Amino acid sequence: MSRYRDSDDPSVSVDAHPPMVIARLVETVGVAKADMPVLKTITLGILAGVFIAFGGLLYTVVLTGSELGHGPTRLLAGMAFSLGLILVLVGGAELFTGNSLIVMAWADHKVTSARLLRNWGLVYLGNLIGAVATAVLVAGSGVLDSANGTVAETAGQIATGKLALDPLESLIRAVLCNVLVCLAVWLCFAARSVTDKILAIIPPITAFVAMGFEHSVANMYLIPVAFLVGVTPTDPAGFAMNLVVVSLGNAFGGGVLVAGVYWLVYLRQDSASPE
Repeated sequence: MSRYRDSDDPSVSVDAHPPMVIARLVETVGVAKADMPVLKTITLGILAGVFIAFGGLLYTVVLTGSELGHGPTRLLAGMAFSLGLILVLVGGAELFTGNSLIVMAWADHKVTSARLLRNWGLVYLGNLIGAVATAVLVAGSGVLDSANGTVAETAGQIATGKLALDPLESLIRAVLCNVLVCLAVWLCFAARSVTDKILAIIPPITAFVAMGFEHSVANMYLIPVAFLVGVTPTDPAGFAMNLVVVSLGNAFGGGVLVAGVYWLVYLRQDSASPE
């Protein structure tokens, strides 16, 4: 049961937590995440990297050979990619992009800068390990050879397109991406059941994928897997640059434009009000 009680106002729906309660829950969870032991944090980060990679693989398969047209195909592929965040949020894992919301607890001085950066660093490392390890397993499994190798070709097209992006374009797409990812996480805090969570996750995640935005953890799988099966020329420097730019954009989009704005609206006045 939530430690926070919904408003007694009968006009407030009892089916979902109202935004003020969501803000408090996000802050409380952010403190718990920042205080999590190192081994647990890294392990849950690895799981999230694996889960997002599963979403990336399904996304690649769904894109392959579709004759529905650009828009419908992207929409369907985006829904497929939602698998990754569903596994993270329902199954339980630590995702760098979603943990941008810890900024709410940091802004309220309940998490220090050092604890915030510690969490992000450990989770990021775990995400990278999990995503790259999954790429290695997928490359060795022969799954990308299905449909006469066209799935591998799609994987190559995805990775090549990401590496070819102008850094400014990558940065802006990353900002927009994590606005939607963190809104999906935010909506999950309103949910009271697994079904609610899944229904809250799918629209924002489908949207960011369909619109071609950039997600750092997804790229930790989508680019290396194309290198490993030889459909995209290996480019470690390009991969590193992509991750740096996209990660910074993700952190700004989620940490400032979602966590920062919601803290300003719902929590700043609380902390500034007299006892």
